[in-house]
Amino acid sequence: MTIKSRINYFQRIFTAYVIGNNSQLTFFHEKPDVNADALVREVGQYYMSFLHKANYPGPFDNNGIPLIDYQGVVGKQYCSIAISQYGLGHYNLYRKTGNKKDIEIAIKQADWLIANLEKNNNGVSVWMHHFNWEYRDTLKSPWYSALAQGNGISLLLRVYLETKNKKYLETTQEAFRSLLITINRGGMLCVDKENNYWLEETIVDPPTHILNGFLWTLFGVWDYWLFFQDQGAKDLFDKCVEGLKNNLKNYDIGFWSLYEQSGTRMKMMASPFYHSLHIIQLRILYKITNEIIFSQYAEKWEKYRKNWFYRNLALTYKIIFKILYY
Repeated sequence: MTIKSRINYFQRIFTAYVIGNNSQLTFFHEKPDVNADALVREVGQYYMSFLHKANYPGPFDNNGIPLIDYQGVVGKQYCSIAISQYGLGHYNLYRKTGNKKDIEIAIKQADWLIANLEKNNNGVSVWMHHFNWEYRDTLKSPWYSALAQGNGISLLLRVYLETKNKKYLETTQEAFRSLLITINRGGMLCVDKENNYWLEETIVDPPTHILNGFLWTLFGVWDYWLFFQDQGAKDLFDKCVEGLKNNLKNYDIGFWSLYEQSGTRMKMMASPFYHSLHIIQLRILYKITNEIIFSQYAEKWEKYRKNWFYRNLALTYKIIFKILYY
């Protein structure tokens, strides 16, 4: 980060974390959970409930699309990840209650996704973020993310199931292609030197393999396979799962989980929220794959989470990392 970027960054996190103003945290930092009504062998309710996200208080645009207030110089922005998760939360509510208002809200979000799928410089269809984002390397507008593609796919398929309108399938297929294309060709797929497959939440060099974004994207790949029975999707899913099995140990620091493989001298610890999210995501992945390693790490990390000393050690470490790095 440049000095200017770091100043902007600390202004934003002070407003969100310290003052507690409405911010991206208002939307994203719900208590993670496994949706007990979700299925893993057919596309149905989404794997997490997202009920807090469905109850997001706003702001919204005139069409009922959530705007996320990132505070500081970034301000209020459309975020396709949030829009998809908001839609998935309302889809779950609709499936639970039958309230047509909820499916109407989910359809609005899916229609926004259709209208806003764009071609990047390589001609790959992606959902762009049209604002700069302070990360290890500042993500310059417009930037794209495998997480956005995975969540978008999950919502579009579910809206199709209710509407039978093929426009949702066509956009799903177009968006999915980005996950099969390597980063150097404009996609989000990273194949490392050990032939492990990663789907990158942020496109930076060297890649950081953000764990929560990778796992959420995998759920979108699994949905695509379930619906289309597309062998390319199944092969991608299997290779990503195998790579994660090989590397999950690298996200365990002995008392907490890592957010990513930052490549910095200090490792980037997960915040308490993201550590809890990792646990839930691994439990879901275990239900999908029956690979015992994911259940084992979920339980191990749950024990870390319940340990008062570990929680506070991780939080202190995280604060120091943020001050020194990003």
